[in-house]
Amino acid sequence: MAVQDRVQEMTELLVARYGALGERAAENLRRWISGETPLVGTEVIEQHFDERHLELVFDAFWQHLPFGTGGRRGRVGYGANRMNETTVAMTIQGHCEYLKEAFADSDRPVAVVVANDVRVFLDIAVAYGFLGDRHPLLGASSRTFAKLACEIYAGNDLVAYLARPEDDDAVLSTPELSFSIGELGAAGGVILSASHNPPDDNGIKIYDQYGSQPIAPADQRLLDTMRSVSSVNRMPFAEALAKGLVRPLPEHLHERYLRTYVDLYGDFFSPRSDLSVVFTPLCGCGDTTAGDVLRRLGFPVLVPEEQGPDGSFAPIPFKAPNPEVPESTQPAKAFADAHGSGIVLSADPDADRVGVEVKLPDGSWYHMDGNQIAVVVAYALMLDPEGPRRKGLVLETLVTTRLLGQIAKRRGETQVVDDLLVGFKYMADILKELGEKGRYRHVTCSPEELVLATEESHGVMVLPTIRDKDATGACMYLAGLYQRLRSQGRTLLDYYAGILEEIGSYDTVNRSIMMSGPEGMRRKNDLMESLRSQPPGSFAGHPVRKIVDHWDQEAFGPFVSESDRLPRDVLEFHTDRLIVVVRPSGTEPKLKFYCHLLPEKTAGGVSGLDLLTALRDEANAATHRIYNELLSRIDLHLSEAALLLPDIIDLEHKLAFDEHIADELRDRVSSDGGKVGEVLAWLGRRSAGMLAGADVLPALKAPVRQLLDRWPAELAATPLGAGLREWASQP
Repeated sequence: MAVQDRVQEMTELLVARYGALGERAAENLRRWISGETPLVGTEVIEQHFDERHLELVFDAFWQHLPFGTGGRRGRVGYGANRMNETTVAMTIQGHCEYLKEAFADSDRPVAVVVANDVRVFLDIAVAYGFLGDRHPLLGASSRTFAKLACEIYAGNDLVAYLARPEDDDAVLSTPELSFSIGELGAAGGVILSASHNPPDDNGIKIYDQYGSQPIAPADQRLLDTMRSVSSVNRMPFAEALAKGLVRPLPEHLHERYLRTYVDLYGDFFSPRSDLSVVFTPLCGCGDTTAGDVLRRLGFPVLVPEEQGPDGSFAPIPFKAPNPEVPESTQPAKAFADAHGSGIVLSADPDADRVGVEVKLPDGSWYHMDGNQIAVVVAYALMLDPEGPRRKGLVLETLVTTRLLGQIAKRRGETQVVDDLLVGFKYMADILKELGEKGRYRHVTCSPEELVLATEESHGVMVLPTIRDKDATGACMYLAGLYQRLRSQGRTLLDYYAGILEEIGSYDTVNRSIMMSGPEGMRRKNDLMESLRSQPPGSFAGHPVRKIVDHWDQEAFGPFVSESDRLPRDVLEFHTDRLIVVVRPSGTEPKLKFYCHLLPEKTAGGVSGLDLLTALRDEANAATHRIYNELLSRIDLHLSEAALLLPDIIDLEHKLAFDEHIADELRDRVSSDGGKVGEVLAWLGRRSAGMLAGADVLPALKAPVRQLLDRWPAELAATPLGAGLREWASQP
């Protein structure tokens, strides 16, 4: 059958199953197969032309991979809605044209910095198993895409700085990219990374001349330029290197990066050589930033050997290299136990997010969330009697813990900007505007007076010369504080509980509802529309007193561009006890909501770790109710067991757990047939789709415990039920 006939056949199938969206997918498919779109391997696309692959074809072509929060991020694969050579090339070509127009009057060559992390595409989810050996994207890495980006910059007569151009193992983190742009006076930069996403994903983020991601309307102008691209200018890498259009990133910049942090640290709790600090880059590139700074300061740093650079993230549970996921550091905690360390610090693959695990006196480990990390760092810098007692400027987003503002207020002589939209690009924009005496005229601090900029997603910024979050700053302060506290017989959790006692009994719990694909997008839109058209009268039993809609143009000003709409798609619901904030993510297919627990007017009489536990129990209970109250807007509901599944699991899989897997497991326990190992093997196979390519069983322990608690006692007490409970109760 001729190619055009096969395209027509796929078109008819797409339209028949998916309607108007199928027509859009078919049109994008035709553009790719026709040769109109640059760098497309049409022979590989033709291998998709089979009804068995219709769902894959639809998802790969129904939209162009969205440009949100400074860049594109998604699955590696073939099609307009995938990360591949074509997506990268078109994005970079658009960036080139944008820069050439923006810097048309420059009297020197326009230069960019190109960075990459460790990711490599291995098709862990076996999405393309049908291709067999005909799989050109296998082995495509962040470095592969970074070199392609350099070729396109060079093809457009722009200079591209790349870390060690002839070393395919070289990496450069997101924060060091931001730092290098400023040091070189470059016009901007890009990093090829999907941050903390699953290993089959990749992405590209674009930075401006300030070392930050652009905000509206600049990002809209960039996006419009990208949309108009129809061809790509490209120069072979070796030729570009020979002509000086691809240049090695100066090695001395790394030394200056280290020195900047060492100088900032100063005499903040002098490091001790006898208390080791475990740091894991979660198989990413953080050991070249946070790890190097910790060592330079004199901390005895231990890094688990198997957790060095590895783009497959094979040693990481769930293959989720995300400091927000408590299970991701399970091997590092075992390593810390073996080496007598009471702390595990971590960073995600591009080294901008930080994680903290604290060992408690009973031998268990406590996972600190992003808000708790921010509070500990803020208090240590500003209020700790033995600390530096800094004052100046504190920046946070509207979804970050309210404790920060209270700490700054207690410190005095400190200005807080706490109503920013989500994303460090908005904090960076303040630093830029302050330097230029822009619209934040009411803020009298200079950028150099920055004490801390932070948000709930494990992001901390302590240097005005790095205009994005960086795990390094938080790691060095937390390492110093950990050593001081341990010598006093205390932990970071004791320290945090003391802050709650002193400042106020606040807590915040964040949840994400993963909703991928066009159906997920429809559900997200319907849910947000429902909240606007039929506002809730209460959340978790608390009457709503005030609603703040950031789409309200009278309150927050007109939209300055279409790209201004998504980050402002934020709703706040204020009650006497809770503040609930709901927003779609700008980088991932999920809806996020944040539950801020406010102090009660009358003290409850609890203190210390008991206070922390009581607050978190109340916040978690409220969050579970809110989760289902939100789902009810789209006529869905999850059981308590399904709500305990990690947020990295898609909603469809959670619904399937409720509708099928839980009942099937009960039937097996009821019949008391089979050994525990056999049932767990079945459960792993049955649930494998939840976390493609990763062992899903650890994610099922909490849900299985909940099911056993809910089932009749005689059922849970069967030998099989008792065996499952023993398994589910293990760390």
